[in-house]
Amino acid sequence: MKFTAATVSAIALTSVGAFAPSTVYPRSETTLFSTEEKATTKKDDRLRFMKSKRFHRQGFKEVRADVENAIKDQFQSTLVDDLKTNNFVVEKDGVKVFLAKDFGFCWGVERSIALAYEAVQHYPGKKLHITNELIHNPEVNDRLTDLKVNLIEKVGDGKKKFEVVEDGDVVILPAFGASYEEMEFLDKKVGTWQHVGNGSVVPHSSVWNTVDRHQKKGLTSIIHGKYGHEETIATTSFCEDFICVKDMKEAEMVADYIANGGDKDQFLKHFEKAVSKGFDPDKMLDKVGLANQTTMYKKETKAIGQLFQKTMMKKFGPSKIDEHYFEFDTICDATQERQDAVTELTANAEEYGLDFILVVGGWDSSNTAHLLEIPHNSGVRSFHINRAECISADNTITHRTVDGDIVTEPFLLDMDKEVVMGVTSGASTPDAAVQDALSQIFLLRKMHGVEKVEA
Repeated sequence: MKFTAATVSAIALTSVGAFAPSTVYPRSETTLFSTEEKATTKKDDRLRFMKSKRFHRQGFKEVRADVENAIKDQFQSTLVDDLKTNNFVVEKDGVKVFLAKDFGFCWGVERSIALAYEAVQHYPGKKLHITNELIHNPEVNDRLTDLKVNLIEKVGDGKKKFEVVEDGDVVILPAFGASYEEMEFLDKKVGTWQHVGNGSVVPHSSVWNTVDRHQKKGLTSIIHGKYGHEETIATTSFCEDFICVKDMKEAEMVADYIANGGDKDQFLKHFEKAVSKGFDPDKMLDKVGLANQTTMYKKETKAIGQLFQKTMMKKFGPSKIDEHYFEFDTICDATQERQDAVTELTANAEEYGLDFILVVGGWDSSNTAHLLEIPHNSGVRSFHINRAECISADNTITHRTVDGDIVTEPFLLDMDKEVVMGVTSGASTPDAAVQDALSQIFLLRKMHGVEKVEA
């Protein structure tokens, strides 16, 4: 066997037993694969990976019709269709339901699922892997497991068990995209790989292009997002210097340090998992650019942007703001539309007489969690469930709170009156999951009526 440089590199990575996708190159190493004529950036390499003949972004037309029918059968809902054609309201079995006017699957998520399904059908004799959950929805991910797609195991500290991937295997990248290091590794290692990600969910590429602009302008990227989220891991892998802030409180900590300085060790301890290697807040916060995880709460991102803009104006003066601050909105349109719709539903809660608002979607789905925050922060009783089974026959509901705790509590508080509720779902939630949840409530209310008559 002739050992090329790529072969040796792949063997070396495999032999260590795990690969760390969240590794971030220090500034001096960000320019990779240098030549005497022109050095290439991480963005250049990402584009090169994506132009490879082994990198499939368009799916496989010969199986598309079968896949479209399978997705329709598995994930669409006659009940939700009825709601949409009846002014988003339905009454059944003593329950009146108001559906948010924008909800559920976005186009990018649907396309990601379709590409994954097409890959399974196109490569019937191949071993298929996926680097992370395709989307943050348990039903969809369970379906892929049933189709024998292997979820590459995480082994701690951001590492994954990539030694299970053999030459010639097919590797699916999820809707969140993949880190630079994962793409580079797979480009060297795998004979065939199917990509599902930044070609499917377009805003992710927009974020990566934004942080690339930051690097070219010599800015530190401030990412409004959760540092451990798959999308943010992918984004920061294309950064040189970065810091992640998960909310306004952390943004205020960074703004205060920019304006007033502070205890450097304490600052770095708080953000130790959310900054680039060798991060120095005394040197790297004079020029910053803001980007965000595309599923964050848009109003909070805007407020954070205004905070940093005011901070830089105060420190350096209005005339020099463009030298020290850069901002580009990368919130996904679907995320914003669903937030606006549940905001409208919440605003009308009193008029409609809503007893509660039900949010359906994966518990690890960031965009779904933000939908819950809107009614919760307005004082409207609300629940975030990930499956219909969270609603039990004993009239309890197991749900995720805004603080991330999973709790169980009494559900329908007055079973003798009509239940009036609102419902919405995250961008990674199929309509069938909403129907299953509503069916549980209809059945619960109906069974109470039967019991009351028998008594």
